[in-house]
Amino acid sequence: MKGLLERLRDGDSIVIAEGYLWEIERRGFAQFGSQVPVVVLEKPDEVETLHEEFALAGSDVIEAFTYFGHREYMKLQGREDELEKLNRDALSIARKVADKYGKLMAGGLSNTPLYSTTDKESHQKIYDMFKEQVIWCVEGGADYIIGETFDAFGEAELALRAIRDHGKGCPAVITMAAHIPERTTDDIPITEALKRLEDQGAAVVGLNCSRGPDIMMPLLREIRNVCKGAIAAIPVPYRTTEKERTFYAVKDPNTGKYLYPHNLDQVRSSREEIRKFAEDAKSLGVQYVGLCCGNYPSLIREVSEVYGKKPPASKYSMKGAWISGEAPKTETLKTIRKFMVGDE
Repeated sequence: MKGLLERLRDGDSIVIAEGYLWEIERRGFAQFGSQVPVVVLEKPDEVETLHEEFALAGSDVIEAFTYFGHREYMKLQGREDELEKLNRDALSIARKVADKYGKLMAGGLSNTPLYSTTDKESHQKIYDMFKEQVIWCVEGGADYIIGETFDAFGEAELALRAIRDHGKGCPAVITMAAHIPERTTDDIPITEALKRLEDQGAAVVGLNCSRGPDIMMPLLREIRNVCKGAIAAIPVPYRTTEKERTFYAVKDPNTGKYLYPHNLDQVRSSREEIRKFAEDAKSLGVQYVGLCCGNYPSLIREVSEVYGKKPPASKYSMKGAWISGEAPKTETLKTIRKFMVGDE
């Protein structure tokens, strides 16, 4: 099986399902607020099931569920003593599913609450946290390592350095979260930050989380013009707008209250909108594509199909229904349709 670098070199596309926390929470096995993936320890079968569903829906990658599974957040939850077990178990589950379905397996690093531009001690602390996770990724058989959702360039750089220093040759994919301004929180234009990360050896650079497809796409076009290698596009499947550019910022038009995190369903992207995003990303030459928080298997299937893949779950794709007028119209169906939708 070809690895990440070989696939990129050959012009292949990589579809990746992310956003595990949100889907696990929707199923009742995680809690917003703490967001530490203790489900890996408490309900490992649920994690394995979700991995399998995404594999069958067309994800080319099984990412170990270690998002926010680093020392600082585990410490905040009083579970620091379970840190290594959580990481090793998550990697083991992901490796098992990846091997079963012939997928790549990725280890994962994520943003922390510690980074400060001026606090050099925080830099060393973050690097050390990333270092131990990278070592576990290598020992757990990761094919490559993801560093994701960084809003500060400096922290993304620390993740890349830890992967380079301790990853024993594992390729790095580094993605940043673009929030309201198109700058990092340490005041660097997003495009410049990603170009620097590419120049420092990241195999793929790009965006994940925060913005929905429509608002992410213009920035992706700028990134494509600046970065020469493979770029990543992994939006949240929500309808963000120019006025409310991130899913954190979207408000209920009736109450004026923020929808994040519990009430975002009312602005969830449709399958058709996700398909259009995938078409736009493919036209732009995005090789590494997926969905982040709010993702679920039928949405990643849409992306996979646009990218020319034929996952097992495509067998069950929605091809139309008689209620939409796409099946033979018997008199009985015409009558029922009229009652249901109010037209002929």
